[in-house]
Order: sequence, then C-alpha cells, then structure tokens
Amino acid sequence: MALHSRQRDLWIAAVIVLLDQVVKAIVRSELTLNESVTVIPGFFDLTRVHNTGTAFGFMNATDFPFKTLVLACVAVAALVALAMYAASLPVNQWLARTGLALILGGAAGNLIDRVAQGYVVDFVDLYWSGWHFWAFNVADASITVGVALMILDLLGAGSRHVSRAV
Repeated sequence: MALHSRQRDLWIAAVIVLLDQVVKAIVRSELTLNESVTVIPGFFDLTRVHNTGTAFGFMNATDFPFKTLVLACVAVAALVALAMYAASLPVNQWLARTGLALILGGAAGNLIDRVAQGYVVDFVDLYWSGWHFWAFNVADASITVGVALMILDLLGAGSRHVSRAV
C-alpha cells in the first residue's frame, strides 16, 4: 500500500512538471516578452513576463553576482528538504502528501526554468479595477493549491491524525 501511495505522489509531481513545462513552451512560442492577449476583458490576460527573482517577483529588480545560481541552489535545497519530509509522512496522511506532491512538482517546474533560461516564465495575469495580482504560471498555482492542502491537513480536514509539525 505504501509503495502505491508514494508512486501516486511521484506521478502527481511529474504530471505538474510536465504540464507546467508544456504550457510554458507554448507561451514562449506564441508570445513575445511583455506581449498580452486578453482572455476575459477587465479580468484576465495572458501576458508573458520573465521573473528573475523569487515568489511574487521578490528580488526581481535586485541583481547580484551568480543570482541565478544562488536562487537555483536555494530551490534545490528546499526541494530536497520537502522530498525528505514527504517521504517521512505516513500513508494515511493523504491530504498532506498530495499537497507536498503539488508543491514539489511546482517547485521543480520553476527550477527547470531558472536553470535552463535564467528566469521563470509567468503568464497568468489577473486584475480587477485598480487591483493587479502578480503574474504566475502553472507551477505557482500548483504550489499555492499544495500549500492550501497542507493547511487543511494541519487543521485536521484530511484525517483524524494531523501531520506532525515541520
């Protein structure tokens, strides 16, 4: 049973990486940098942007020697730590395990971009009136959903046994 659960987790992460990379390849081939295509007027555009920073564009405007290498190393360390934590979770912690699989897949998808391109391709551009959210991608959405599942698990939604603290 445990092997099947771990295989499921790996498949979830792999599907997220594949989906993320395929969609980003399409965006790179169809949109030039900063080009937008309106999907839902006044709410949703596809806009190609390059994020050389971290989450939510933090450090995007900051430049320092070996920035891409440093951010990639931090991402690899985080991926290893998360994978070790995921491997330690009991099989019955399905909600936490699913959340971690989504987080791992998303983090790996963005790491591939950072190593291969030197930046992460973002393209989902949401806005309303004067409010504008940061552009994001499939990997970012997967990480967000994964974190939400982890929070639900911590609140006891997934089982009678809450995951042990990190």
